Amino acid sequence: MDLREVNLIKAALEDKKANDIKILDVSELTTICDYMIIADASNVNLLDTLVDEVYNSMAKEEKFPKMTEGNKNSGWVLMDYNDIIVQLFITDSRHFYDLERIWCDAKEI
Repeated sequence: MDLREVNLIKAALEDKKANDIKILDVSELTTICDYMIIADASNVNLLDTLVDEVYNSMAKEEKFPKMTEGNKNSGWVLMDYNDIIVQLFITDSRHFYDLERIWCDAKEI
């Protein structure tokens, strides 16, 4: 994966009005991925829409997540695209988990 896929995911999230999209370059901090994309939705229906939009945008490029965790009812969904991890939250859940604080040493793109 490269920045092209990162930008594709970002565009999908922007298109469906995701809140506060953050792209973190974590390549120097961990071996689990190179980029982490974090965004939130104001309600469960929008969260579901964001997940579908990311999936469909990447599927057009024949890229599929190796794993998806969580669901709209849990308030959090993780989509693992190997070098890119997408973490989508309901706004309250995002504030609770505060991943930006955990990955504060990452470079924001």
